[in-house]
Amino acid sequence: MPNDPPPLHGAALGRAAQSNRTNRFEPYARVAVDDGWLREDDLPPLRTQVRDEVPRRVISRNTSPDLSFDRSVNPYRGCEHGCIYCYARPGHAYLGMSPGLDFETRLVARPKAPDLLRVELSRKSYVPDTLAIGTYTDPYQPIEKERKIMRGLLEVLAEFHHPVAIITKGVLIERDIDILAPMAAKGLLRVGISVTTLDAAVSRAMEPRVPAPKRRLQAIARLSDAGIPVRAMVSPVVPGLTDHEVEAILQACADAGAVAASSIVLRLPREVAPLFEDWVQAHFPNRAARIMGRVRDLHGGKTYDPAFGTRMTGQGEWAALLRARVKLATARLGLDRKLAPLRKDLFAVPPKAGDQLKLF
Repeated sequence: MPNDPPPLHGAALGRAAQSNRTNRFEPYARVAVDDGWLREDDLPPLRTQVRDEVPRRVISRNTSPDLSFDRSVNPYRGCEHGCIYCYARPGHAYLGMSPGLDFETRLVARPKAPDLLRVELSRKSYVPDTLAIGTYTDPYQPIEKERKIMRGLLEVLAEFHHPVAIITKGVLIERDIDILAPMAAKGLLRVGISVTTLDAAVSRAMEPRVPAPKRRLQAIARLSDAGIPVRAMVSPVVPGLTDHEVEAILQACADAGAVAASSIVLRLPREVAPLFEDWVQAHFPNRAARIMGRVRDLHGGKTYDPAFGTRMTGQGEWAALLRARVKLATARLGLDRKLAPLRKDLFAVPPKAGDQLKLF
């Protein structure tokens, strides 16, 4: 079935969210009412705003049984990529902003993150383990080109010989191959590139400021050619919209040089559910009922079930069938391999100026 052509909306041109829905902590909701004076195409485009934040510490910890890491770093809050399905959107509520358009247009940068990371890694009590970057918002979103916070973090991690796993949709990661390739050669690095669809029109509607699928495949190839192991991440799989592409995406990623693959189904926590449903109605009205029906089938009749163990895989017959398809395809393509754990034994705090050097 051909994909419906995505419409363009004047005020939100280049943005995915259809509104600035009030966050869950606000006692009042603001509703826009058309008084007939302004037309949609009279409104100026939404410009990205960035403010700086200096947190007390930069390493976040988690104890989730669903995750393969217990620590992460986030150089940015909010994400200009604007993926409508992003599970990080509800985090903007803690900043007093909307998980809708605010999440895509009102960003928070942490320019001191590399300095704070250096301090935390230098503590005598610190025990090294894989540090994940990109698990919340994308470290290679467009503002990274100017801010270079992610590059600063990598420079610190390379200096400490600290293992790191990166997840991104941004091809700006190619800029840092000069740091990433030597780390990969030492067994300190792994990269995951997310490819959600091969359909450029669907991608532009669903993740409006993410590089096109073809360009992301080129990034996989360039990283692979530099000796950097890349995991293809078919995430999220949107039932009724992108699920029919799973095998084709895995094949394209394997052809580009990916060495492993994984997949996660769509999950819509808190404010993400109504934002996603509004988006589906606006861009794919003919399939909205089917898509949302499949989403509820995945989560026991609800738009989302946060239970550990099933929140990323879904439940029911459709979820089981998807897992079987992914398992067969990854086995056929050689993408089902278990990658070796990243090295922790190379970690060392570099000496500072004036430090007593060790004799042995």
